[in-house]
Amino acid sequence: MAYQVLARKWRPQDFTGLIGQEAIVTALRNALRDDKIAQAYLFSGIRGVGKTTAARLLAKALNCENGPAADPCNACSSCTEITAGGNLDVLEIDAATYSKVEQVRELTESLRYAPARARRKVVVLDEVHRLSRQAFDALLKIVEEPPSHLTFIFATTEIEAVPATILSRCQEFHFRRVPAKELVDYLATIAKAEDITASDTALRLIARAGEGSVRDSVALLDQLATFGGGAVPEEDAARLLGGLDTALFERALLAILAGDGITLSGLVAQIEDRGYDPRSAFAQFLDYLRDALHLSMGGQDAAERVDLPADECRRLEKIAAEAGSENLLRLLHLLLSSEPLLRRVEAPALALEVCWLRAAELPKLVALERAIAGGSDGSTPIEVQGLGDREAGNNSAAAPARDADVKAAAGARVPTTDLAPSTAPTKAVAAPPEARAEAAPEAKATTKPVPAPAEATDPGVLAKAAEHPSVQAVLTVFGGNVEAVEDIDQP
Repeated sequence: MAYQVLARKWRPQDFTGLIGQEAIVTALRNALRDDKIAQAYLFSGIRGVGKTTAARLLAKALNCENGPAADPCNACSSCTEITAGGNLDVLEIDAATYSKVEQVRELTESLRYAPARARRKVVVLDEVHRLSRQAFDALLKIVEEPPSHLTFIFATTEIEAVPATILSRCQEFHFRRVPAKELVDYLATIAKAEDITASDTALRLIARAGEGSVRDSVALLDQLATFGGGAVPEEDAARLLGGLDTALFERALLAILAGDGITLSGLVAQIEDRGYDPRSAFAQFLDYLRDALHLSMGGQDAAERVDLPADECRRLEKIAAEAGSENLLRLLHLLLSSEPLLRRVEAPALALEVCWLRAAELPKLVALERAIAGGSDGSTPIEVQGLGDREAGNNSAAAPARDADVKAAAGARVPTTDLAPSTAPTKAVAAPPEARAEAAPEAKATTKPVPAPAEATDPGVLAKAAEHPSVQAVLTVFGGNVEAVEDIDQP
């Protein structure tokens, strides 16, 4: 007998084998049990999650010789013919090659006749979004009011391309991506039955590469088992699937958090030398950072959502706790903003290196934030960037009289970067002349030149400026903190 690929060999023959779609299975079984069959169904979702398989199982259950049941028997002639694709009353049509309106009109005319042998006629239109607009229009009447013996089952990967007039006539079921954990368990079952040696790490790499598609994952397992002669080593799985060892991502994350650009450049060179796709490495690193973010935020199910071995999960949890969720969120934001450039650039390795080196500036910005906030010891933030030392009567009596115009704002001016977003300060307008007249001393005041920024940040200078009556008056009116003092000539 000719070899049959695992994706076809392990195609589910009853609803129990349809993994990851429990809600849809329950709905279809209840409809079969209660004999509440709709005239049309629409199955949507990504490739390889069971849409066409579910359509075939529904057709078998409707025409099983043992009567409509929650599962087909797979033993009667009707179930056997449908499985082999030889039943005249169950039509599986590829809409991509059957899209002309003339073909659809011929089909609708033939569907009005009673089934030849089976109990019901079932039409499975795969990739129904490929039909033309005129072909959809030709289907409208028979889909809405079909003969009692007819059931339509549409399947599509692009539901947004299906007209609303068709959607409104169907019962719609959306097939979700199969979670990685369920895929790993399913692949382990197949590997055991087919005498394939594969470790849990290799199966996790396959499930992640399958991106939630059962067919893609099983096909990858088949390919790797053929390559390895019945075994799937972790190294072969990582090399053939383009996946990288998480130890490399761990080193990259530690280097970014430490600001170690030399190590990051070496890791990028290692990725390039081994022939890995830098774009794929970047996407996998984002997944790794997402896992770190989940672990840093905590929660009872955080570890369950992370698709890593137990020891690697514990190490990542420790790193994430030391980094903090805020810094990991900033790091993810920075890298995501660079993703479009990395996708389009002709030198992806260089782009990856620049992205990682830019991310390694995070520790410097964190240190700057702490310095602006008054240090990491929780002291009062430094919110004054420049003050003029104002004293009354310290200049020549012949000097012209001046009034002070005090400017205040709430909060400090924090440099705005991709990694350290800040809130713009609210500028306060100068106090009205009446307020200045009440708050100012009777004697005419003059000022000294504005000192250098280093002198303006002296705690004594800041405290003295904050005690000035004019400053206190403005703070009383507007609130906030003193930001700067600037003397101007009155008109």
